[in-house]
Amino acid sequence: MKVLRFAALALATLLPAACGSAPPPQQNAKGQLSFGAQMAERGLWNEALFRFRQAERVQGDNPRVWNNLAVAYEATGNYEEALKSYRKALELAPSDVEIKRNYARFVEFYQSFKPKNAKGEPPAPAPAPAPIPVPVQVPPPVSPEQKPPGRPL
Repeated sequence: MKVLRFAALALATLLPAACGSAPPPQQNAKGQLSFGAQMAERGLWNEALFRFRQAERVQGDNPRVWNNLAVAYEATGNYEEALKSYRKALELAPSDVEIKRNYARFVEFYQSFKPKNAKGEPPAPAPAPAPIPVPVQVPPPVSPEQKPPGRPL
């Protein structure tokens, strides 16, 4: 009988703690960004995109969230959303060198990939970002199939 009372008491004490009194893991933007970056490093871009979207819901004014969304959209082939996300990241942090670098790489790729308009002319170029004050080694050009996406921050 004592064993049953002890078990009932333990269950009554531990059950509320296990049923939602603690916040679910990865609820903050920092945790979502970190986990999303880990998934991106493993090549699990859809999971990374999901995590970056969760981070955006929690902290939509964080430029790193928008950069990471752009990188994930780029990696999954959603180039229009990538462009929108890069522009939002630059709007929030116009002087961030890493975001500008990722955007510059994307614009270079996107201009060569973007389909021609109805007249057969290439589309007008996107505005180029301000020059990066840090010297950057430019890798040789690659085809769209070989092009690696930017880097999550």
